[in-house]
Amino acid sequence: MPNWKLTLAYDGTDFHGWQVQPGVSTVQGELQSALGRVLGESPLPQGSGRTDAGVHALAQIASFPLTSPIPAENLQRALNRILPASIRVLATCTVGDDFHARHSARAKTYEYRIYRGTLCPPFLARFVHACRWPLALAAMQSAAQSVVGEHDFRSFAASDPDLAARDPDSESAQPSATQLTTAPPSTIRQIFSSTWTLDSPELLVYRVRGSGFLHHMVRNLVGTMLEIGRGQFPADAMPRILAARLRSAAGPTAPACGLFLHSVEYDAQPTEPASGQTNPAPAEQS
Repeated sequence: MPNWKLTLAYDGTDFHGWQVQPGVSTVQGELQSALGRVLGESPLPQGSGRTDAGVHALAQIASFPLTSPIPAENLQRALNRILPASIRVLATCTVGDDFHARHSARAKTYEYRIYRGTLCPPFLARFVHACRWPLALAAMQSAAQSVVGEHDFRSFAASDPDLAARDPDSESAQPSATQLTTAPPSTIRQIFSSTWTLDSPELLVYRVRGSGFLHHMVRNLVGTMLEIGRGQFPADAMPRILAARLRSAAGPTAPACGLFLHSVEYDAQPTEPASGQTNPAPAEQS
C-alpha cells in the first residue's frame, strides 16, 4: 500500500488537540473522517506531534497508508473541500514504506507568540498570549540561551506524574501497561536553539528547536521566562531551575493559544511529486 505524507496547518482553538478522543472534535479525528468520505477507507493518520487542546500548527506532518489509487493533487483538493476551514492540507505526496511522521522525525521547532500592545485585536486573540507587563527582554534572552544543549527538563514537564516524562509526540494519551510497570522514560532532551525575537513592535516570539519535547515543556519554559522577565524570578534563575528537577521550581504553564508547531525535520526521503508547499514559511496568524 502506498505510504502517504501530508503537511497540515490548523487553528487549534476549537479542537481538543490532535489525538482522537471519544465525543470531542480533534484534528486527527477530522482528518480520518475526511479520508473516509473521500476514499471509503479510514486509516488513523499518525502525527509528528500530539499537540494539545488550543495549540496550533503551521506545518504538522501526518502519515498513513492507503489502498485507493489517487493523484496527490486530487487528494489534497478533495480533503480541503471536506475538512473544516480551520484545517488545511498544504502538501501531499507518497513516501517510502519506512517513513513514519513521528518515528522518522529528527528535529522539531515550536514557536510561541506574545502580543505586547495595549489592546489585542480580536482577530489575533486566538493566536497570541496578550501580555502587557513590562518585560526585561535581555534577562529572558539569557534564560533562553541557558536551555541550549542537553539537559534534564523534568522541571518543565507536565506536573501529572503519568505524563511528566511522556513525549508529547506519543500517540497515546495514557501510559501503556509497560510504562506503568517499568522505570519512567528519560526527561533528558537536546535543544539546538532557543531565542526570543521581537518580530514587530507588538509581537514577541519565542522559537525553540530540539530533538524532542516533553509534555507541556515549551509552554512551561515560556511561563518561566515570562516570570524572569517580570522580575518574579532572578535573572539567572534558569540553571538553578533546571538543576532542581522539580516542576514546582519553575513558573506557570503559558496559555495554549500562543503555541504553534512550526516545522518538523526529517532525513531526505524520496517522494513522488507533491502538491502545494513542502516547507511552508511561517505565517503571521496563529
